[in-house]
Formats: sequence, structure tokens, C-alpha cells
Amino acid sequence: MDSIRLNQSCFRPNTAVGVVLPTLKSTSNDTFKCNIMSPPLRPKWGNSGRREAFRFRTADTKMPPLKPLMSVSSQITPEQWSRANVANYGRSDNNRRFSEAFRKDTLRLIQTKDQFTCRNQNDVNQWITERIEDIKFWSSEMKHESEQLMNDSDMLKHIKVRLDKGIAETDGPLQVAQECLCQRQKRMGADIVNDDVENELMQEVAVIRDCQEQLERVRDKVKKQLEANRMAQLMLEKDLNDKHVAFEIDSRCHKMANCNSSIQFYPNLNKLDKSVSVPQTWAKFSEDNIMRSQHERMNTRKVMDETERVMESNSVSMWSQFHRVNVAFTDRIAETTEAKNRLKYHMGKTLQEIFQTERTIADLERTINAKKFPLKVAQSRLEERTRRPNMELCKDPPHTMLLAEVQHIQSTVNTLSQRLAEATAMLQQLADTKSILEQELFIKAHSLFIDQERCMGLRKTFPSSPRLVGYT
Repeated sequence: MDSIRLNQSCFRPNTAVGVVLPTLKSTSNDTFKCNIMSPPLRPKWGNSGRREAFRFRTADTKMPPLKPLMSVSSQITPEQWSRANVANYGRSDNNRRFSEAFRKDTLRLIQTKDQFTCRNQNDVNQWITERIEDIKFWSSEMKHESEQLMNDSDMLKHIKVRLDKGIAETDGPLQVAQECLCQRQKRMGADIVNDDVENELMQEVAVIRDCQEQLERVRDKVKKQLEANRMAQLMLEKDLNDKHVAFEIDSRCHKMANCNSSIQFYPNLNKLDKSVSVPQTWAKFSEDNIMRSQHERMNTRKVMDETERVMESNSVSMWSQFHRVNVAFTDRIAETTEAKNRLKYHMGKTLQEIFQTERTIADLERTINAKKFPLKVAQSRLEERTRRPNMELCKDPPHTMLLAEVQHIQSTVNTLSQRLAEATAMLQQLADTKSILEQELFIKAHSLFIDQERCMGLRKTFPSSPRLVGYT
């Protein structure tokens, strides 16, 4: 029984050590948690300091209650007492060695974790710095591309304004050409002819309408390209704004330190993954936006070149057709003027001939009237000689001469009367010709008035080449 009691008393301190070790373990863990964000600890104390620290950490450790000591009457031999002391010394040495090894291992763990934490924090700072540099790079590239796209869009808007002005400038020549066609429909008589002027005017209307269609088609392309540029610009600006926000956030994160008062715990935040991209897709997104902008800028240059080419070719075509119409008008006016002058010449000749014919008719009438008296004399003589008596009614030479004279005078009157009728008919023909010539002269004068005064008066002005290409 004594040996059993002795063994129980010898093993009693183990219970206290077993209680102390978990307490030390929890204390070391709490210390690690508190110092995980601190710089590595480099202890400067010796063995005595370590013992003091150990005593300080285990000061509040409660020892288990000891069992009641054996009564004084218990008899323990000196050998047993010595063995008990030796056992206590051994347990104490073992516990101290274990505690010292545990403290050293814990200190190494603290230093390792502190170094690992600092290294991770430095690595994160480095990665954030690189991320900020990447954001700066892509922001600079997109800002430059955005400025280039904006400049090209402004140039394209200027081209569109020129297109609008050029299309507006074609309305005037088209109205003039149509008005000329309408005015020339008012020609009369033989002048209603499908001449070169008519054909050139119809060709001018067709050329102007074709130019308007080309300009409208190009303007639609410009509008679509401006819309595409606007969408690319919006994507660049949105990406730039997002990168600006990300830059500010990462800059604030880069400035955060262990001593900042703004830091705090966010439990379970590392379990949430709200990421929508990875570095490769993140860079590709910005690169795609830049490539899209460059593609739209290239299309913008193509549309601008096409617009310039169309406006220049339309200006040349309209001016060339305008000159052809004017040349046709000039030739037609010259032909009409020449025809009018020739009509005037023939009118003068006809009037002169009418005057001469009228004089001839008057002479014939006067001559016919003058023949009446000789005829009366001759006939009176014949009638008077028919009253001769008996044998005196002789067909003598006077009688024969009187008969011949009467016949000659009657023949002369008949001839002159026939001439008078022919002269009268000729005078009527001349009068009809005069009427026709007067009508033709009126028609030619009317045609000249339409072509020379109205049409050419409308065509005195024509938009210049700079105005046709949108410059004012």
C-alpha cells in the first residue's frame, strides 16, 4: 500500500504538466495570431529571460488540486524519499527540456510565419505595382487611340457637312435644267424640235440626279461609319473609366500598410470570387477595343477617300455637262439668229417684190384702161362706116385696117387682162409668203427669247467647283 501511495504521489505532477502544456499551446497560437502581421521577431534574451517569459506565460495557469498528504504517521524510508526526489527532479528536467524545445520551435514558427507574411505582403505589393503599371500602359494606349479616333471622327463629321452642302448645291443646277426644259416646251411651230440643246439638257438632268444619288449613298456610308466610330469611342471611354477606377482602387491598396487605421477584418471575403476575367482576357479586352478602334479608323480613312473622290468626280461631271449644254445653247442661238436674219432678208425681198408687183398691176390696169379709148375710136369708126349707102359699103383698106385695129386692141386687152390676173395671183402668193415669213420671224424671235433671255439668263450662274465639293 505504501508503494502504491508513493507511486501516486510521484505521478501527481504529471497531471499539472499535462494541464500546462495545452495552455502553453493555446497561448502560443494566440501569440502567433496576434503577431502574424508583425515583422519577424528576433529574441535578444538568454536562458534566464526565456524562463521569465515562460513563467509569465504560465503565471495564470491553474495547478490541479493536490491530494491530501499522507498523515504524519505514514512511515517513508529515506531510500523512498530519495527516490521520490530523484523522480521529481527527472520529471522537472524532462518538462523543462520539452518546454524549452517547444518554445524554440514556436519561436521559429513565429519567425517563419512572420517572414512568410512579410514576403507575401511584399509580393502582393509588387504585383499591385505591376498591375498599376499595366493599367497605366493600357490607359495610355487607349487614351491615345481615343484621341486619334476622335480626330478622325471630327474629320468625318466635317466631310459629312461638306456632303450636305454639296448635295444642297446640286439642287440649284437641277432646277435650272428642269426650268430650261419647261421653258423650251413653250416653243412654237417648226421650232418644237428635239435638237442638241434638248438632248444635252436631258443629259444634264440625268447627270445631276446620278451625282445626287452617289452623294446620298456616300452620305449613308458616312453616317454608318460615324455610328461605328461612336460605338468604338464609347467602348474605349468605358474601358478608360473602368481602368481609372481600378487605378484609384489599386493605388489605395498599394498605400495600405499594417499601421493604417482604415484596415479592418472582412471575414469569409476570400471565399467569394467575383472575378469576371483573368489577366489574359483582361488584356485581350483592351487590345480588342484598340483593334476595333484602329479598324474603324482605317474604314474612316477609306470612306473619307471615297467621299473626296466622288465629290471631285461629280464636280467635274457637272461642270463638263454644264459647258456642253451652254455650247449647245450657243450653237442653237446662232443657228436661230442666222435663220431669223435670213427670214428678214427674204421678208425684205418679198416686200420689195410685192411693191413691184403692185406697181405692175397698177400699170396693167392703167394700160388696160388706156386701151379702151382707141378701141372705142376704132369700133366707133367701124360702126359709123357701116352707115355708108349701097355700093359705098366697100371693104376697102380703111375698113380692113379698122378691123385689124379692133382685133389687135381686143387681143392686147385680153393679154393684159390675163397678165393682170396672173399678177394679182402672184401678189396673193407674195402676200401669203409674207404672212408665213412674218409668222416664222415671230417664232424665231420667240425661240430666241426663250433660249437667249430666259434659259441663258437662268444659266448665268453655276456653283463653282469648291462649292460643289462642300467648301464655301
